[in-house]
Amino acid sequence: MDDNEIHLEAGATASASALSLRPWRLEDAVGLAEVYGDPAMRRWSSVTIADEADAVRWVRVQREGWESGKRLAFAVLETRSGDGEGRLAGHVVLKTPHGPSPEVGYWTAAHARGRGVASRALGALTDWAFTAFAGLTRLTLLHQVDNLASCRVAEKTGYGYDGLLLAAPPEFPLDGHLHVRVRGR
Repeated sequence: MDDNEIHLEAGATASASALSLRPWRLEDAVGLAEVYGDPAMRRWSSVTIADEADAVRWVRVQREGWESGKRLAFAVLETRSGDGEGRLAGHVVLKTPHGPSPEVGYWTAAHARGRGVASRALGALTDWAFTAFAGLTRLTLLHQVDNLASCRVAEKTGYGYDGLLLAAPPEFPLDGHLHVRVRGR
């Protein structure tokens, strides 16, 4: 996948810079390792990234997802100059885009929280997904019940609460919320 094939923009607000979403690159590994130094990232993420080598492996998995078409992951960058490059602020992903209910996911770097980065990036990904995949009619979003920030992001971006998912350890150790967004809503 050529990094220039997909590039999304999420506009600036009065209190936040513009966002650029693009496929992950190996040079993002340094910033990714720094982001995972945050205790909140380690709490909510199912992935462990302890150093730059782990980050490089993770980025390679994301790139393999693009090549297979099964996991379309974007680095979210805060931009100011309009060149599409900037500081790593988060991640959004569309999983199994050709399946019956593709799932979206996201995280936000500590320095970018509280400024609408997650909701703007998720909104851009959602709009892109419904445009890029003509037959796509619904997207799902899952989060642990105690992740109130993710619940707010889901609701803010039009993913309505759809039900409780019971824990399924070890992969899903706690109950979760299922949110759904339907095309055109």
